[in-house]
Amino acid sequence: MTLSASVQDYLKAIYKEHEEAPGAPVTTQALAERLDVAPASATAMVKKLAALHLVQHEPYRGVSLSPAGEKIALEVIRHHRLVETFLAQVLGMGWDRVHEEAEKWEHVLSEEVEAYMDAALQSPTHDPHGAPIPTLEGIMPRDVRLSLLQAASGQVEVKCRVRRVSDRESDVLKFLREIGVVPGARLQVLPFRAEEGLLRLRIEGRAPLGSGPDQANAEADAEAEVQVLGAHPAALVWVELEDDA
Repeated sequence: MTLSASVQDYLKAIYKEHEEAPGAPVTTQALAERLDVAPASATAMVKKLAALHLVQHEPYRGVSLSPAGEKIALEVIRHHRLVETFLAQVLGMGWDRVHEEAEKWEHVLSEEVEAYMDAALQSPTHDPHGAPIPTLEGIMPRDVRLSLLQAASGQVEVKCRVRRVSDRESDVLKFLREIGVVPGARLQVLPFRAEEGLLRLRIEGRAPLGSGPDQANAEADAEAEVQVLGAHPAALVWVELEDDA
């Protein structure tokens, strides 16, 4: 069955809604907002997908993928994240730009090119933003579920390591890259007042990417300087808590 790019986009969007908010119902309104389409268009497409047995849709209970729909979604996501990795690692494209370009490639990538790309990248498990890449067999590796905003406890200092950053907003990606909040970076989240809506943190393990010849100085500055992060970008960063030991 040949599916249009639009159908594939909807299946991917449903999967990612579940991925980012496990257990929460995926509504047609949420799909419309993610795909930037009218709610009526999203409703019509969901009905079409249900007729193709790619989703189950129960009024007031949201949309979920059928096994066939999930298989297609995972294949598209694999293409997308492989392409992002190729563009970043091989072509040197910035991590705030690869998402938009991968949106175009994901629908046309042949199995042969996919295999060459995977081999050239030595079968990567995660894309430049830290998101897991589904295997060729359609298995999604385990992913972190704790956002930096959730991890921050207000009155207590928290230490964590960045595992993933959402690729949905290029301006946020660019900002996070500049201050060094990237996958692998260790963060020290300082006590804060939740009503302020701002997190104060130090980046301990990594200087901002692209710091060039002054990277040694940048690393020292990154460890000493306190960065301020708003609640919205903090919600787009996934972390893993670390013990003090």
